Amino acid sequence: MQRYQWLCLILVVGGVGCEREPAEEAMDVQPVDTLSAETTPADATISLADIAGTWDMRSVPEAGADTTATVYQIQVRADSWIYHLPDRDPIEASVTTSGDSIVVDAGPFESVRREGVMVTTHSVFRLDGGRLAGTTVAHYETSGPDSLLTLRVEGTRAP
Repeated sequence: MQRYQWLCLILVVGGVGCEREPAEEAMDVQPVDTLSAETTPADATISLADIAGTWDMRSVPEAGADTTATVYQIQVRADSWIYHLPDRDPIEASVTTSGDSIVVDAGPFESVRREGVMVTTHSVFRLDGGRLAGTTVAHYETSGPDSLLTLRVEGTRAP
């Protein structure tokens, strides 16, 4: 008797005997192999050549009482990324791209925000319209509780 009940349940749930359109027809779904290049999203990629030039940047801490902006410039070439921070020698950074992201590591160098303290930064940027936007995580060489700072960063091409 139990087998018969299970069979009835399977038939009801499976919709045997029901007049339904196949899911693809009901939703007007095209099989993947028939989609045109226009309807298939391409992987967004970026290269440094896409953003080559000088950029005016502004970074602000994401949290905390200090909301002072740090203003600086970056110079982007097809093969390099150079920070021009206030009152500092130019700082060449290690830069790579991955998809639509630009990953930049710099330092150690003397912090602009914390005088006399060395810092190493890790940043991830994306091109958003005509601006660079992203996040920088600053690792300060200190044993105190404030050894890490996360900043929002954005910039526009310099005139």
